[in-house]
Amino acid sequence: MFWRSVVGKLWFTILLLVSFVLFILTVLLLEFFENYHIEDAERELLQTASQISEIVEDFDERSLVLDMATRVKDPSSRVVIMFDKGDMWSSPSEDSLPEIDKNWIMQDKELSNVLTNKDQVKKIAEIETLEHGVMVVGSPLDKASGAVYVYQSLERVEETTRQTTKIIFLAAGIAIILTTIFAFFLSTRITAPLIKMREGALELAKGEFNTKIPILTHDEIGELAMAFNRMGRQLKFHINALNQEKEQLSGILSSMADGVITINRQGEVLITNPPSEQYLDALEFEQKEAGDYQTHPVLPDKLREIFNEVIQSETEVMTEADVQGRNWVIIMTPLYDRTYVRGAVAVLRDMTEERRLDKLRKDFIANVSHELRTPISMMQGYSEAIVDDIAESKEEKNELAQIIYEESLRMGRLVNELLDLARMEAGHISLNKEEVDVVPFTEKVVRKFQGLAQEKEILLTHHAINQIGQAEFDPDRVEQVLTNLVDNAIRHTNRGGEVSVNLELDNNNLLVSVKDSGSGIPEEDLPFVFERFYKADKSRKRDKSKKGTGLGLAIAKNIVEAHHGIIEVHSKAGIGTTFSFKLPLNCETSQDL
Repeated sequence: MFWRSVVGKLWFTILLLVSFVLFILTVLLLEFFENYHIEDAERELLQTASQISEIVEDFDERSLVLDMATRVKDPSSRVVIMFDKGDMWSSPSEDSLPEIDKNWIMQDKELSNVLTNKDQVKKIAEIETLEHGVMVVGSPLDKASGAVYVYQSLERVEETTRQTTKIIFLAAGIAIILTTIFAFFLSTRITAPLIKMREGALELAKGEFNTKIPILTHDEIGELAMAFNRMGRQLKFHINALNQEKEQLSGILSSMADGVITINRQGEVLITNPPSEQYLDALEFEQKEAGDYQTHPVLPDKLREIFNEVIQSETEVMTEADVQGRNWVIIMTPLYDRTYVRGAVAVLRDMTEERRLDKLRKDFIANVSHELRTPISMMQGYSEAIVDDIAESKEEKNELAQIIYEESLRMGRLVNELLDLARMEAGHISLNKEEVDVVPFTEKVVRKFQGLAQEKEILLTHHAINQIGQAEFDPDRVEQVLTNLVDNAIRHTNRGGEVSVNLELDNNNLLVSVKDSGSGIPEEDLPFVFERFYKADKSRKRDKSKKGTGLGLAIAKNIVEAHHGIIEVHSKAGIGTTFSFKLPLNCETSQDL
């Protein structure tokens, strides 16, 4: 609204101030001019009375005196002369002013005192037949007894006062009109830059920091506009600096592998990064399953306990938590605002992989110890038998020495396989690739196991489904893989069973599968068959027909993956197992796997 604007308030203030001043000035002027006109009329009447008194005293001829008195007085007034013998003369009046008699004069104490005390008098009196009253002055005759009275109607004085009042009110009205125009012009001039500043402030609030206010004057308002423009530039600079710091902090938090959660003193989550959101989502899922589902930014109960402890003790708290199968280490420290604790910051580290690797290391040590303990015990026992001459005949000693030799070979094979596996997993495997005729190559490996298969009465076959030519791979390493798979198939197939080696082409890839009709692998063990020291026989019985280190499949997997290939297993308990690996025919087709 207009009255709530600066223009309206300033205009109304100036107009009210000027109106108040004009009102006081008008009242004072009216009072002054009214008194002035009355005093001026009294002074003129008194002067006329004095002149007539001198004429009466100077001239003895009454006709001359009356004639001169008539000429001296104002036409709007009347003269009454009281002679010493008690007679009275009254001049005629042109304004129909009523005549006063001797009794009216004598009844007024002040007027009658002129005759006795010889003092001049002036007063306002009332005449019954006159509406406005009269102004009467009296002047005594010094050389004779008597007095001269001059009176005039107040209507002339009031008329003069009315004219003066009109002029004063007209001047006041003109002053108010001019003041209104001036006040409106002045307020508009003052508030126009303020309006532009308000518009500029709204633009700044919207983020338009390039907004500038034009500097039209060099007064305080111009300086305010300069300060506003300077503020806009500084605000833009600081906002850009804050945005850069915010983006930098956001980038740092987003790229961190550890989760970070910033919490205020009320326990509300302020800042998170992707790893911490993963943890919070997992906690929310567990709470949802438990019927106590909460969403960000409410701090979960598990973190709330740690947060309360940190706020109360103002010390760092570290704990571990398992959420959805993952292990998290949580370190929460108080967040200070100078000396006041205003919240806490929590760092969450996913230790699942470290715990898994630590468990693998422990399992590896246990498995190696178990695998080495048996041959070492056997070697120790049989060597003691030889040293103590328990074996008497040469044949018995040779048999014990043969067992010691076989166990030493087994230990050497285990150590070599461990070294090979370590080099492969470290990425130090070297491949000597060459063009190899696939069918003759696989047939040679199959022929190597024909004797063992016939000994166990197992049918070992070889099939090439497609017309297969050459492929590029390291023949020694691939032969190691194929040898391991065929050996495992024969050792885990009962007498009368069948083992087949099949070749086929699959989208420019060589697919080799070894299928047996053995006992198969339990379904729960299938995901772990390519791990180190895996054995389907959990009891670890020393069945010489099925003995092994448990490293062959792990080595085979590393060799196939070094060729950019894939190795898989499919098995069903009691029916049989199929191991298959896929190799690119050449290096150019390796990306199709």
